[in-house]
Amino acid sequence: MYAIVEIQGQQFKAEAGKFLYVHYLGEKTEQGATVEFDRVLLVDADGAVKVGAPTVEGAKVVCEVETPLVKGEKVIVFKKKRRKGYRRKNGHRQYFTKVVIKDVVA
Repeated sequence: MYAIVEIQGQQFKAEAGKFLYVHYLGEKTEQGATVEFDRVLLVDADGAVKVGAPTVEGAKVVCEVETPLVKGEKVIVFKKKRRKGYRRKNGHRQYFTKVVIKDVVA
């Protein structure tokens, strides 16, 4: 059984026992906290597919926060204009939260 769930504007495939890296959920979540996401767009229960319009009624994904703050890969932003002497180098690391999916309730 799996579900397609929308978390902070991004869609993820959620299966029980798997883990996801979602955008940082904020300081209010600590390790071991339970988080529920109710914007479930699709549920597949052993071949029986329910598609929401826009969401499936009564469906939710229950997760547990494993690591509240994880830093992603560093992305280098380099800007240059040729023959003008203009060069700017900037780096960015996105913050994520690692969650473990405990249950998909349809």
